[in-house]
Amino acid sequence: MQVDLNYAKGRLTLNLDEAYDVTVVGKRPMPVLSDPHLAITDAINHPIGAGPTLDDMAGPGKTACILICDITRPVPNGLFLPILIRRLMDLGVGADDITVLVATGLHRPNEGQELVELVGSDWVMDTVRVENHFARDDAAHTDLGKTETRGTSVRIDSRFVDADIRIATGLVEPHFMAGYSGGRKVIAPGVAHAETITTFHNAAFMENPNAINCNLAGNPLHEEQLQIVKKVGGALALNTVIDEERRLSYVTFGEIVESHAQAVAFVKRYTEVTVPRLFKTVVTSAAGYPLDKTYYQTVKGMVGAMDILEPGGNLIIASACEEGIGSEEFAAAQKRLVALGPDGFLRSIQQKSRADIDEWQTEMQLKPMRIGTIHLYTDGLSAADQALTGVNCIASVEQTIAQSVADMGDNAIAVIPEGPYVIPRYLPQAKTA
Repeated sequence: MQVDLNYAKGRLTLNLDEAYDVTVVGKRPMPVLSDPHLAITDAINHPIGAGPTLDDMAGPGKTACILICDITRPVPNGLFLPILIRRLMDLGVGADDITVLVATGLHRPNEGQELVELVGSDWVMDTVRVENHFARDDAAHTDLGKTETRGTSVRIDSRFVDADIRIATGLVEPHFMAGYSGGRKVIAPGVAHAETITTFHNAAFMENPNAINCNLAGNPLHEEQLQIVKKVGGALALNTVIDEERRLSYVTFGEIVESHAQAVAFVKRYTEVTVPRLFKTVVTSAAGYPLDKTYYQTVKGMVGAMDILEPGGNLIIASACEEGIGSEEFAAAQKRLVALGPDGFLRSIQQKSRADIDEWQTEMQLKPMRIGTIHLYTDGLSAADQALTGVNCIASVEQTIAQSVADMGDNAIAVIPEGPYVIPRYLPQAKTA
């Protein structure tokens, strides 16, 4: 049997023994919009939610700031940015008064040809300002006070706060901490200051049982993000959903909370998949390019698959990691994980009010490590970086599967080709989608 995993910009083909009992876990079939441009235009013309519309806010002399996700997400910016920007200009907003701001969070900036690829439109690049957010630039942020429930200091990029028209854009998909990406998440952590980000990524947030994939109810990150949106003064949002071939499946536009909620209601019907059993061998990916550019992002694939891993089983993940381990701060956190072990690492961070930058990803890696053994296939990490992963690095996915089947005495395996874009849930007696 042949199964293809998303890997880099292509596929990693697995030739599996016919004796295996293979369950391929994928999204339920998604609709594809026959005319994406028309669908985007229609969404903008019929905004969701209460409050002022684009027509109410736009006009000569007004300023607009449009947030876009960074290179780690395959958002179809090239489809909707030209439509959205032309609409603003038709309403009287000058091109010089429109800024497209890359919501990098604490990730590196996107520059040069990569920025052109991210924006997806030469016309946009030539017409309006396109800039990066820098979370560690103190002077570039506005202090909006603290959140009511947990007292997080809210400092947001002034270019967004000060704009007359604030628009967040993004991709709505499962997110291993915040439940779902898109909407409010593009503001925080997207254009938040490092202090804000590290506060609501501390261990108290990460270890909360509600801070998981596909859950917004009681999720402390989601709740904090909603309070941050209020502190900013609200915003509009354009949310997209794409299928496995990255074609536009759904789009919403309007008030940020309502438009995001409708996109979540749509996408969860396809990305949350129930599986009737646990598996001693689970094979997954880090979703391919651009998510699998670093080991940092690879952790999402491990967490996404863990719900169907039988305790003591093997979780095998393939990720290109062409840019290496990730940030220096993440490498330092991984070094501490290797030195202290999972329990020691967790103890070392539990009392901190602010997390060290990127150590939350290491903390999330602890979750699947508590269930079973993680095996990583990659051709992008050096030997030194492999030593920092804290997992077992392998030379062949197929050989590792064979060894797991033999060791476990169970030929049943689950394969999740699209990685963290699909979240399998163990539900006894469920019918596999």
